[in-house]
Amino acid sequence: MKVVALAGGVGGAKLADGLSNLIEKGELTVIVNTGDDFTHFGLKICPDLDTICYTLAGIANPETGWGRSCESWKAMETISKLGGPDWFQLGDLDLGLHLERSRRIAQGATLSQVTRQICEAFAVEDNVLPMSDEEIPTHLFTNEGELSFQEYFVNRNCRPVVLDIQFIGREQTNPAPGVISSIQLADKVVFCPSNPWVSLDPILAVPGIREAVRQKKEVVAVSPIIGGKTVKGPAAKMYLDRRIEPSAFAVANHFKEIITGFVYDEVDFNLDEKIKGLGIETLKTSILMNTQKDRIRLATEVLNFTSV
Repeated sequence: MKVVALAGGVGGAKLADGLSNLIEKGELTVIVNTGDDFTHFGLKICPDLDTICYTLAGIANPETGWGRSCESWKAMETISKLGGPDWFQLGDLDLGLHLERSRRIAQGATLSQVTRQICEAFAVEDNVLPMSDEEIPTHLFTNEGELSFQEYFVNRNCRPVVLDIQFIGREQTNPAPGVISSIQLADKVVFCPSNPWVSLDPILAVPGIREAVRQKKEVVAVSPIIGGKTVKGPAAKMYLDRRIEPSAFAVANHFKEIITGFVYDEVDFNLDEKIKGLGIETLKTSILMNTQKDRIRLATEVLNFTSV
């Protein structure tokens, strides 16, 4: 079975890892959000790409879900001591990757090419693709002004009220090589339990991707919201900021035009008929992924769930 997963953040990485454990190598393609990429210390930082790659390689920090396991922080200690910007933490092992990626891109390599090299170095056999090789930064328009995603998410700790979200320059960009063809060849497209606003929408905003997904017979989304709350990240707060009640139904409604199936947590059983009223098939189960066993179990249910 050929599967395409759209993913960003820790929740997306966990389900991608579960899928990777079940799908024959080379048959899984993970298309990753790059809207929260940014330049820091002159380096190209790709938080979602790195989280996905580290997780699939089995070297992600098990406590945070992001960054490297067995990390050290000597470089950041020096930066902090010298009064430099220490609001975005870069571990020493992580910093090495950013240095080498930035060097290769400066020499003319594309983000797709460098990502492929990273996967090869870390023995990741799945296909990991950035949504685009071009920059499409996510900007949030808030009650405190216009902010880049990392400024809002990390430096401001998601405190500002989000009034609008824009993906800057998306109209002039293209999907990364292999993105559209992987969707066209897929037997199933899975929206991982990632933030709809700033992890999945940026991917779908790249010209051609939403249209390609819309043509698929089976597109299944997994809710990132359980009982009105998110396990990680600001998705629930963003719904409240937009005066929408955060819920599994809100997520299903967000994607109703392009998904055929929706997987949500059993605590939200009362929303089943409401979600089905959108013309979407449903699967109710436990979607928390606290352990590797949880990831594989949920991935198994998602793959076995027929929504057409």
